[in-house]
Amino acid sequence: MKNTIFLTFFIFFLTLITLAQEFDIQRVEPMSWWVGMKNPKVQLLVYGKNISESKVDFKYEGVVLESVVKVENPNYLFLNLHIESSAKAGNLKITFIKSKKEILSYNFLLQDRAKNSALRKGFDASDVIYLIMPDRFANGNPQNDDMPGMLEKADRNNPDGRHGGDLQGIIEKLDYLSDLGVTSLWLNPVQENNMAKYSYHGYAISDLYKIDARFGDNNLYKEFVQKAQAKGFSVIMDLVFNHLATEHFTIKDRPMKNWVHEFPEFKRTSYRGSVIADPYSSENDKFTMAGGWFDYTMGDLDQRNPFVANYLTQASIWWIEFSGINAIRMDTQVYPYKEFMSAWGKAVRTEYPNFSLVGEVWIEQASHLSYYQSYANNLDGYQSNLTSLTDFAMKIAVQNAFNEEDSWNGGLLRLFNLLGEDFLYSKPNDLMIFLDNHDISRYFSVVGEDIRKMKMATAFLLTTRGVPQLYYGCEVLSSGQEHHGHGEIRKDFEGGWKEDKNNTFIENGRNAQQNEYFNYLKTLLNWRKGNKVISHGKLTHFLPENNLYVYFKEHDGKAVMVILNNHNTEDKSLGNVQRYLEILGKYKKGRNVVTGEVYSNFPELKIAAKSALVVDLE
Repeated sequence: MKNTIFLTFFIFFLTLITLAQEFDIQRVEPMSWWVGMKNPKVQLLVYGKNISESKVDFKYEGVVLESVVKVENPNYLFLNLHIESSAKAGNLKITFIKSKKEILSYNFLLQDRAKNSALRKGFDASDVIYLIMPDRFANGNPQNDDMPGMLEKADRNNPDGRHGGDLQGIIEKLDYLSDLGVTSLWLNPVQENNMAKYSYHGYAISDLYKIDARFGDNNLYKEFVQKAQAKGFSVIMDLVFNHLATEHFTIKDRPMKNWVHEFPEFKRTSYRGSVIADPYSSENDKFTMAGGWFDYTMGDLDQRNPFVANYLTQASIWWIEFSGINAIRMDTQVYPYKEFMSAWGKAVRTEYPNFSLVGEVWIEQASHLSYYQSYANNLDGYQSNLTSLTDFAMKIAVQNAFNEEDSWNGGLLRLFNLLGEDFLYSKPNDLMIFLDNHDISRYFSVVGEDIRKMKMATAFLLTTRGVPQLYYGCEVLSSGQEHHGHGEIRKDFEGGWKEDKNNTFIENGRNAQQNEYFNYLKTLLNWRKGNKVISHGKLTHFLPENNLYVYFKEHDGKAVMVILNNHNTEDKSLGNVQRYLEILGKYKKGRNVVTGEVYSNFPELKIAAKSALVVDLE
């Protein structure tokens, strides 16, 4: 009898071992979720060897398994869960059964939402955004420069390699950034980019749910967000929905053929974003734009597939709820299918009504840019559900305005004419405006390293309409031309590594010109902080004449006057103020925001050649 019982258990044990060898669970994504979400549904992607041959079961009060979906690849299952409002936080044990035996299980964590998480506020025109490329800013933890399992190792001598900057380095510089006067932090993607080379930039994500180990881990990112917010910053996460790295598990072992766009031969996107809004575009041109691959190393996702759409949307909501971020900047906004991007924006803003979504719309005409902002009056009825856009039309204007002599359309007229097209936008004050970023030449190089032009552009950026964005290192006059390679415009912030000979984070480490500009920028940033005249004021500008461009911001009985003198050699007087009296006539004197000098005789106000004057009117 004992031998029979032993033999029965032995056979049962061998059966379990055999089944375990035939099946496994490598991933469940999302790996956790929250009770109390406005959308009660969540779709789990389960990945593992032959997992589709198993049956799924669980018992958890308030959670219903609505369906289990098998797809072409037997290594995938999709579980559709409905989390009822009565559900409580806890561990939901999902069991996988074969031949009436439990072969595998997964503990799916259901959590309570953070207090007021749905009310989290994004950014607006009162903010100034500071863009950081984490690998190039500061190395707070050299021990994570090279990590097990990571294909690319650190090499600071390679301009296109990993240099070792990380989240800890950014945390250690929060006081520096607060003192500088910026109020919002945008980091280039920090999710895992486990590629063999050229992985530092972050835009080839190989794991949507995991912070790259060379930057830290998920908990350190959450700590960064909390510490940044405690110091008054909002935090913007950079995401990519157009593509995933070819090292991502769903690209290497695709759930189904239409997970990505497949062609007989490699087909690259046209990069012609303008065809999407063009009412006369052919379907072929639209598909080439959306369906072509951005690069060989980036699998181009087909967001028309509802499983892809769910996978991407849930990943973004997971990060919002897990980390507490305030905004998402969506890379290559116009490359995925616009219908999906609209649905994604709606899903996020339904869950988080005050959250900010900024789309990278790299189109340089305001007429096409305006198509993508929320509440746009588009003839086809399209609504992107984005709150903000990257204003590349403004980028073109500021890159040329201060390098040109004034003419009928050149010089300062570029700024005037561009702002005159703001009737195209539903909310022009929500646009993200910038002098440069991680993809274009450093502005200091664009203006020939002329600090006068740099100051003029800065004054304009911080006082016109929109949400200003600065790029790390601009405050110390970092230079670099994009055509020399992206490594040239993404150089390490000098002083961010312990072995650096010089430290430009501190005054003594900067040269005289760097300190001149740093102090100028810092003064304007801290004056702008909390200044509702600038962030919410009505903009009135006057047609540039005699190389002078004059504009005003007014709010609640207060005003700011900005004067730009674009002449290369001649100082200018404001002169006859008759044309400005509709605003200037309300005020008796003004104070120079940078120097503190007080003015009472406006006609004799002097503006130095190639300079800006910012005046608080009293």
